[in-house]
Amino acid sequence: MPEPLGRFVDLHHHAGADLYRRRRSVLATGRRYAELGGWVVVKSHLGSTASAAWEARQEGLPVSGSVTLNHVGGGLETRTVERAVYQHGDDGPARLVVYLPTLVGGAHASKLNRVPFHPLLDVPGLRGTPISAEGRLLPEVVEVLRAARDLPVVLATGHAVREDILRVVDEVVALGLDRVLLTHPTHPMCGLTDRDLAQLSGVPQVYVELTALTRLLGHHDGPRFSQVLHAHPRVVHSSDLGQPDQPDVAEWLELSGRWFAEAGLTADQVAKVTAGDPSHLLAL
Repeated sequence: MPEPLGRFVDLHHHAGADLYRRRRSVLATGRRYAELGGWVVVKSHLGSTASAAWEARQEGLPVSGSVTLNHVGGGLETRTVERAVYQHGDDGPARLVVYLPTLVGGAHASKLNRVPFHPLLDVPGLRGTPISAEGRLLPEVVEVLRAARDLPVVLATGHAVREDILRVVDEVVALGLDRVLLTHPTHPMCGLTDRDLAQLSGVPQVYVELTALTRLLGHHDGPRFSQVLHAHPRVVHSSDLGQPDQPDVAEWLELSGRWFAEAGLTADQVAKVTAGDPSHLLAL
């Protein structure tokens, strides 16, 4: 088991530039996490944060990056993934996170108050990016998974719906990928159940994300949050924050500590979901 990347590891934090206004830039985000002893993976729905994360690490900041394969950011292209890997550099201790599309045209309506990052950015008009058709993953998705198998990256399921998440897991197993992150799979837009999580417990490459934002927006109450924490052996807790009107990092850590206590987690279990397992997932 690798040493934790920080006192805590946030696998999912939004920083500008992004589709919407964010609290901080990538560099400023890295400074805040450094002050608190953490490590952060920065995310943007516009595409790649890889080069910004590389720049942050040149300043000694605890930051790694991601690429989101929305159409606006290059789409489901292996070249998009490869370019982000090159931009991420080879100097850091963490893999790049590759998100399958997050603009998918689903029926879920966000409760967030959001302002487009750029005045010319027509977010509702952006083209969605499906990952399946007629009950099968698209060939370009399979090619992205093949690339993820052979590159220093972590594949994440983005805003895929339940059926597509399960298809991705099946393909991950078939292709021999050694890790996959199910992005907030119990959020209503994704829809996995506790039974799904339990059935996936025997797939060792599967990690399940449980985000603070899912609870802050009322999609999970205390009992539901606790159920998810206990439903799978590899749950990682991340923030999904960065929105100007949501809690900042220190407040998230304080809230999370209370939530873990309510859920009956021991100190070792808290360390596992907040630092140990996310560090293992990102390890090169």
